Amino acid sequence: MVDNRNYLIHPHFLALGLLLLGVTALFLGFSASYIYSRVQFDLEPLRPPLLFLLNTLILVASSLTLMWAMKFYKSDQTEKYQWSLGITLFLTLLFLVSQLIAWKQMYNQGIFVNHSNMAGYLYIISIVHFAHVIAGIPFLAMFLYTSIKKMKEPVSVLVYFSDPDKKRKLKILTIYWHFLDLLWIYLVLFFLVNMLF
Repeated sequence: MVDNRNYLIHPHFLALGLLLLGVTALFLGFSASYIYSRVQFDLEPLRPPLLFLLNTLILVASSLTLMWAMKFYKSDQTEKYQWSLGITLFLTLLFLVSQLIAWKQMYNQGIFVNHSNMAGYLYIISIVHFAHVIAGIPFLAMFLYTSIKKMKEPVSVLVYFSDPDKKRKLKILTIYWHFLDLLWIYLVLFFLVNMLF
């Protein structure tokens, strides 16, 4: 059933806003706890693995390809839209694999969750972000699957591209993805800046 009511702000965007506010509060709390623990117990900060920097580039690239998907959706370019979604999904999976490798590198160096308070924070903060990326994958995969399944002939393509509900959901997914990207950049910079003090 299609909801044709006119909203000042659609409930989906309100729900997304509340979700992002909650996630922001969570990570600001983690950041404050990290700094408090460092100062309170006079602990040395832990250097994040270099792969964290590579992962930043991968996430930025996935945000760009999702922006392209939105652009191609608006301009009715079926194949480019599908390719952009596919590349975004690939980059996201690449980020997850690379993140697992980064944690394995830390583990091989003898740095695990119980190594120190700083190591514990580094693991927990990056794992919670990792979980939020995983939470977005089913929605991204559903967009890709739906576009491949339903965009086979001109009429179905026209119906797909003219669906305001799909456009809204794609915009919500894009905002969520950009948020995760900015959040990861913040976290990497946070850990790096802590190395200076």
